[in-house]
Amino acid sequence: MGTSLQVVEQLSPGRNVDAYVQTVSAIPILTADEERELAERLHYQSDLEAARQLVMSHLRFVVHIARSYSGYGLPLGDLIQEGNVGLMKAVKRFDPTMGVRLVSFAVHWIKAEMHEFILRNWRIVKIATTKAQRKLFFNLRSQKKKLSWMTNEEVEAVAEDLGVDAKVVRQMEGRLASNDTAFDAPASEDEDAAYLSPSAYLEDHSADPATQLEEANWEEDSQRRLLSAMEGLDDRSRNILARRWLAEEKATLHELAAEYEVSAERIRQLEKNAMKKIRGAMLTA
Repeated sequence: MGTSLQVVEQLSPGRNVDAYVQTVSAIPILTADEERELAERLHYQSDLEAARQLVMSHLRFVVHIARSYSGYGLPLGDLIQEGNVGLMKAVKRFDPTMGVRLVSFAVHWIKAEMHEFILRNWRIVKIATTKAQRKLFFNLRSQKKKLSWMTNEEVEAVAEDLGVDAKVVRQMEGRLASNDTAFDAPASEDEDAAYLSPSAYLEDHSADPATQLEEANWEEDSQRRLLSAMEGLDDRSRNILARRWLAEEKATLHELAAEYEVSAERIRQLEKNAMKKIRGAMLTA
């Protein structure tokens, strides 16, 4: 997997994440047959070039998963890099004889790496992130006499002593009263409480990345077959379909009839026959 790692490092998102996303989105997606052939070459022959192609063609999938974890406030580029590590681990362990697509197998490895990164770096409450906040944090801890919330008079007194705004004191008091939340709820918590953990609501479960990628592949394949089928039509039929269905300002039957100097009924017949030929060609393809 050394070759794949070098290529991914060269494409590392770094600071320019948008450029990275555009680059990996332009890499062609493998068909099922192409993926199976490459996976077999890697599995049986340890072909590193096959591993590289498998990794490269699935980098866009890692970006898709990384975006679903944007609620944690961590850099998208860092999440993508961690996910790429998981992708390479998945490619190395992928068995083509299992009869599943790589994208379905890799999603668990990609998420596992992202989860580990989140657990190492993310806290719901960031305390004392600047020098001024650290000073206020330690001074406030020493001046706060009780566990309950301070009164307005106490807040004003602390703010005056430390030379800061009362609003800043209130914000820091809120941070001191907050706790970190585990990524996954402890097993001992009841069923309702489990839904309060970040793992239950920060990841977008409304759409499975594998399903979305499969649908995108299907749409791309359908467009390709449609264009190929239209190339088999004569110029007149192709123009009629394009202007009736594909143009932004669609032409009417009467407009096309006047242009070709035939009846509107004849245009309708040509359109119907062309649609029939396209359906047949797409089914054959």
